[in-house]
Amino acid sequence: MKIKSTLLGLSALLLAGMVQAQDGWNWPSDEAKEAKARELNAAYVDYMKADQFVEATKPLHWLLVNVPELNESIYINGTKVYDGAADAVSDPAQKRAYQDSVMLIYDKRDELYNNATKWIENKAYYGYGYFKGTKEKLGDVVADFERAMEINGELSIPTLYAAYFDAVYRHNAYNQAYKPEQVLAKYDKIQEYLNKAEANGKDVSNARSTAESILVAMELIDCNFIENTMGPKLKADPTNEQLAQQIFKYSVQYKCFSSNAFLTALELIDSKNPTYATSQVRAMRYMQEQNYEKAQPVLEKALTLAENNVQKAEIQMELAKVHANLGRKSAARNAAKEAANLDESKTKDAYSLIGGLYMNSFNDCRGGVSRVKDRSIYMAAYNAYQRAGDSQGMAQARAQFPSKEEIFTEGLQVGGTINTGCWIGETVTLATRD
Repeated sequence: MKIKSTLLGLSALLLAGMVQAQDGWNWPSDEAKEAKARELNAAYVDYMKADQFVEATKPLHWLLVNVPELNESIYINGTKVYDGAADAVSDPAQKRAYQDSVMLIYDKRDELYNNATKWIENKAYYGYGYFKGTKEKLGDVVADFERAMEINGELSIPTLYAAYFDAVYRHNAYNQAYKPEQVLAKYDKIQEYLNKAEANGKDVSNARSTAESILVAMELIDCNFIENTMGPKLKADPTNEQLAQQIFKYSVQYKCFSSNAFLTALELIDSKNPTYATSQVRAMRYMQEQNYEKAQPVLEKALTLAENNVQKAEIQMELAKVHANLGRKSAARNAAKEAANLDESKTKDAYSLIGGLYMNSFNDCRGGVSRVKDRSIYMAAYNAYQRAGDSQGMAQARAQFPSKEEIFTEGLQVGGTINTGCWIGETVTLATRD
């Protein structure tokens, strides 16, 4: 019977152990210690439920020190208890001690349970709230946010990205922790996360606006940085589309359109994924450099990408300037007229350009036989300027008209007509300058 009762007792003990293991509680094998652990576990829970967080820290502290593997609940509840205690006290040193305890509880939980995916974002959130003004703690705050993004693939709330980037900003301001390009890489990564969150239906406008304001406040980027830091990297890796996009974006944001880095980035982007805007801006850069032959095919590509007549008119006007600068006056006139036809608001610019083409054609068109005919191109120029509403151009053209005497000498009459001939080929009404 004694043997039987012993076996029964052993079975009961094993069964109890199995139940304890199954429900996750690891009570001490020592009866006195187990009794104390049960008593203090119940005590801290009662205090916690009554929002008596400072009182709850005492029994909880004993459990964390003496039975750290008792159950994960002491860590789950522990963050609530110590955070509540930190809010309940006014003494800065005591408040900081409780806040540090929250972080230590997370670290111990990580060590014992290896399930950071469940709580790492909360740790980052608490850390940011506690330590965003503490120089020596900011590196840990940033690291916790980045670990959360790494192991969970994202932050669950878009505003946390703004908190993360503010921590980056503060860490850099206090500790000079990053090079400018490292900060930009973090900012661009945030934008990727926010784009993903937005695609999933989340409102990211506040987070995006805050992150952008922080970036501006950091004063990391200017035209010199784009040209001298980012530019050489793209030159060394000329197929790096991501870097090109960064340079393009920052160049537009900070109005650094004249840099070589911007042009190099623009050329790569426009070659790989051309849009009306990229082709137009690229062509404008070539025109600024008076590289008109290079600008023409890019403008012609932009024309095919234009989405409406206003955009088409813009390109036709630029093509008119390209042709004019390359000496192709007839083609320039055709493009200018097409611009005016597509968009009435372009009439002034188009016909002023045409007037200038005519004015500059005297030496090309002068036949040397009839002075009146040679000067008839100025009448054509006058008409073009008149259509443009360009009074200054009209006055300049009229000053080059033939005199009454010259018309009379050639047996012609004011009010009669004459064809200019040459490439202009317009019939004009004879008029004099006097």
